Amino acid sequence: MKITKDEVLYVADLARLNLDDAAIDKFAGQIGEILDYVDKLNEVDTDGVKPTSHAISLTNAFREDEPREHLEREKALANAPEKEDGNFVVPKVVG
Repeated sequence: MKITKDEVLYVADLARLNLDDAAIDKFAGQIGEILDYVDKLNEVDTDGVKPTSHAISLTNAFREDEPREHLEREKALANAPEKEDGNFVVPKVVG
């Protein structure tokens, strides 16, 4: 399926991305190849195949919440790369 530059620009605008001409051409080709592959997958005969949400059967191992003793501060901080005054030191993530 051929994707036009205008379609790539439209999606880039929705994602608030600034793309140069080389990137637009590259993404148009890559997205076109992906959509061609999806079309090819649509040709596969899936009659009699049950729909699945995952390739293997998984179940959650739920347990009841039970109150327990908390971890001692020194044990919690034992492997911390950096600590100060009994607390973890982490990089600032907000302005």
